[in-house]
Amino acid sequence: MEPDHQEQIAIHRFGVIAEATNEHLTKAERGAIVRAIAERTHQHPDGTERRYSRASIDRWIRAWRGGGLVALRPDPRSDTGAVRAHPELFSEACALRLELPTRSAAQISSILYHRHHVRVAERTVREQLRRAGLHRGALAAEQKAFGRYEAERSNDRWITDVLVGPFVPFPKVDKSVRAKLFLIVDDHSRLIVDGRFFAHENARACQDLLRRAINYRGLPAVLYADNGAPFANSWLTRTCAVLGIRLVHSKPYSPEGRGKQERANRYIREAFLEEAMHQGIASLEELNDAFAAWVAQVANRRVHAETKQSPIERYEADGPHRGVEEDKLHDAFLWSVTRKVTRTATVPLEGNAYAVDPALVGRRVELRYDPADLSRIDVFYDGRPAGVATPFVTKRHTHRAVPQAERPAPEQTGIDYLALVQKAHEEEAGTGGEIDFSQLQMFAGEALEEQA
Repeated sequence: MEPDHQEQIAIHRFGVIAEATNEHLTKAERGAIVRAIAERTHQHPDGTERRYSRASIDRWIRAWRGGGLVALRPDPRSDTGAVRAHPELFSEACALRLELPTRSAAQISSILYHRHHVRVAERTVREQLRRAGLHRGALAAEQKAFGRYEAERSNDRWITDVLVGPFVPFPKVDKSVRAKLFLIVDDHSRLIVDGRFFAHENARACQDLLRRAINYRGLPAVLYADNGAPFANSWLTRTCAVLGIRLVHSKPYSPEGRGKQERANRYIREAFLEEAMHQGIASLEELNDAFAAWVAQVANRRVHAETKQSPIERYEADGPHRGVEEDKLHDAFLWSVTRKVTRTATVPLEGNAYAVDPALVGRRVELRYDPADLSRIDVFYDGRPAGVATPFVTKRHTHRAVPQAERPAPEQTGIDYLALVQKAHEEEAGTGGEIDFSQLQMFAGEALEEQA
């Protein structure tokens, strides 16, 4: 296995056990977390979904404590040379899988041993077949039938997406920009949880909408999104991890779970956007106000053709939903970056420089901050608080991804400065304060005649 691949697996394993490595957990608390981890599926670096036993998770935690990230790298196997020494074994393993796609790696390993008397581990067979694209998941995809899926309760699963809207005047850049509708739909009730048009399609817009939706409707169990940049980023991953939301990204070219969202997008285009474009859109704020009113009065009150209920009626039938404390919500939407402390005990962030504890010189620390306020930076080292970063050189007060508020237009005084100057000039000329050069020339001519 290549070193880069070993490192990826080590990082993946730490991501699995990270929440159970907290030193302040009691034995009972750690056991509960490990059981929860074992019940979940995890996306492996090779793209597959895997579940790990409690024994494996406990073994990785012990390895991490003993040797850090290096100890989580997979051990080299003594049987990997078998396939290299006998390439015909690999060809035969591929043929056996193609002959019967449901044939397991263990069965193929057993066939190879009884046929050639060469023992190849099940894990090695599985890995070689996966590299050749012959794992059972890939072969079964060709015969896959997409069934209908629906969450059992409201807030069990939210689906989020971006709908590209019309061009809208944008005074900040003195031109029109394409509005992007960030949308969240509840899978069970088909309720439009929240939606808002933004001028930019980025992670900040996604987080703004998610925070509004949580404040209004509570916490979802799952957030289902595509692999676009607003949804596949470390900031949203951290937000969901802090809040206990399982972030799931749809697999490329796999339409499962996207059908409801696509139908919602089509409905919004036909029932709202066409009407809005017909009437004319003066600004992004006006478009958002109209959309909020339409969602509340029309979209969430119409009787859905499939559920035979209005989305708001079906959503509220499940009773009150799980909320979150304000402090935890604030922490969840902080952004996090890693920086190395310079020899002068400072760290850079967005063109600014911040002073930190001199004891951290040369170490890599985590900075947590609100992108809308770069004056407050919390420092963490090894997951523990390590003080506050004090602004030393400030060039930006907000992150560049945060839309800047438009400066309000000043009140008009009605004073015409040039008119005042002209009036003063005319008044001064009328009182003789100004020299009349034409009269001066006439007086000079008369004086010369007298001298002659």
